[in-house]
Amino acid sequence: MANARAAQGVSSISIRVLLAETQRLFRQSLRLLLERERDVSTVIEASDAHEVYRLANEHHPDLLLLDVDLPDLDVAFVTNLLHKHQPQTRVLLLARYEEDARIVAAMRAGAFGYILKDTDWADFLHILRATANGQPILSPILPDRFVHDVPGTLHPPHDGEMLRLSALSERERQILACAAAGRSNKEIADHMCVSVDTVKTHLHHIYRKLSVDGRVEAVILFLRAQ
Repeated sequence: MANARAAQGVSSISIRVLLAETQRLFRQSLRLLLERERDVSTVIEASDAHEVYRLANEHHPDLLLLDVDLPDLDVAFVTNLLHKHQPQTRVLLLARYEEDARIVAAMRAGAFGYILKDTDWADFLHILRATANGQPILSPILPDRFVHDVPGTLHPPHDGEMLRLSALSERERQILACAAAGRSNKEIADHMCVSVDTVKTHLHHIYRKLSVDGRVEAVILFLRAQ
């Protein structure tokens, strides 16, 4: 039986999930899909910040799937709280797009990773099961080395990474520092007295120079160099 389950890619553990998502239809649909998986024993729904706190303390889930758009919720604060007081609960963020400063802030606070809402279902399950098992996340969505660098001690960048960082202009360094501080593109634009489109252009140049796929990887590389 164990071999049959392994052959189907099904985890041998029983996963308890707290699903905190603002959109009711998406939340209910995701719950129905998760409940079809044999290794998911429980799926509890939360629709606001109050329910997240209450249900996490009551049920001690293995995973918290946390929508970054949940009303009246500071995802970094919640992540930090759970990381300290309920370390058995791993936080996976649900986000619409990677260019979200809240992802960086929450991962610095101890979130295990994030999943984009347009992710393929097979990739979604792979990340969920790997996280529940405490295994490396081998996914194009977020490479394992970046997932585990953020909550723990950041190791120094190697020579090649330092060379790429040195290629950034002073303005690009300033914008990357703002991103590392958790500022959104609009906040960076206001701070730098430029347009949001200008910030986006600079960020794309930064990603190209650093040979990274997006904001999270660029920020982590920047933090490792500090």
